[in-house]
Amino acid sequence: MKTEAAILVELGKPLVMAELEMPAMKPGQVLVEIAYSGACGTQVNEAMGHKGEDKWLPHCLGHEATGIVLETATGVTRFKAGDKVVLSWIKGPGYEAGGAVYGWDGRKVNAGAVTTFQRHALVSENRLTPLQPGLAMDTAILLGCAAPTGMGAVLNVLKAGPGDSIAVFGTGGIGLNALMAASFSGATTVIGVDPASTRRDLALRYGATHVLDPNAADILAEIRKLVPGGVDLAVEATGIPTVMEQAINATRVQGGRAVVIGNARAGSRLTLDPSVFNQGKSLMGTWGGDSVPDRDYPRFGRLLASGRFPVAGLLSAPYRLEDADKALKDLAAGTIGRPLIDMSLR
Repeated sequence: MKTEAAILVELGKPLVMAELEMPAMKPGQVLVEIAYSGACGTQVNEAMGHKGEDKWLPHCLGHEATGIVLETATGVTRFKAGDKVVLSWIKGPGYEAGGAVYGWDGRKVNAGAVTTFQRHALVSENRLTPLQPGLAMDTAILLGCAAPTGMGAVLNVLKAGPGDSIAVFGTGGIGLNALMAASFSGATTVIGVDPASTRRDLALRYGATHVLDPNAADILAEIRKLVPGGVDLAVEATGIPTVMEQAINATRVQGGRAVVIGNARAGSRLTLDPSVFNQGKSLMGTWGGDSVPDRDYPRFGRLLASGRFPVAGLLSAPYRLEDADKALKDLAAGTIGRPLIDMSLR
């Protein structure tokens, strides 16, 4: 069997459309026909070489999608042919099958346990979660990365609650999901911080009570005008070390907490005044919003399907698989919230 994929062949160069030969299935693998794929800053960083040396080239990309199970290998117990599924980089229960190696004109093309910039993919069972009934397959791509990371950071890590104040630095796809979760939690002051006017506009649609342009003024002073003393909670979703520093400095003394979601470029360093810790503040990290797929994806799916926010509008107009490279460029430019790659488009 063969399939089409947009693969990374050389760092900093456009993705290449390739016809891949599917290898024999290994125990624990699931053959999935991809319906829709998303993309996030991780793929941008990979493609541009911002993650440093890449010893796996050429390789497949993508770690969030929805699709339909076509076939299962031995050892798979959670899924059967015909099941609709969410594909995610966050590990859940089930068989850990590792990656796949596809064929391409006599060359090997590497793939991790889940890849999605392709029409068909061999996926490790533990990267799949059943699609929640009532949630559209295009919207559900958010459950693969943006929702568990953004919502999880607010609800699982920071444990935001009624009356809290929270600032979200970076209102791309993950930041917008963090804003929605803050609103769902009952936080009363929800501040979206982003230099892109399009993303600030989106922030107001997805839970922010206020938006700020960090390039227009002293952002910490502006936050303290809204919340004297600083916010209770902060989320960093940019991957920029100076913004990580701003996030912890934006919180109040004696209990302020900030969580870093963003992926910094390889070689970056974060510098902090250690007095922030003497002030009783906490700076935390997270792995996918500390989300557990079987526990959290149904809950996050219900929030997305609640109708409280126009979630479909968070996604871009559909791109063809052949235009996956443009999707990454538009995402990097901040002109869209979350790319939607529709495999049915030719």
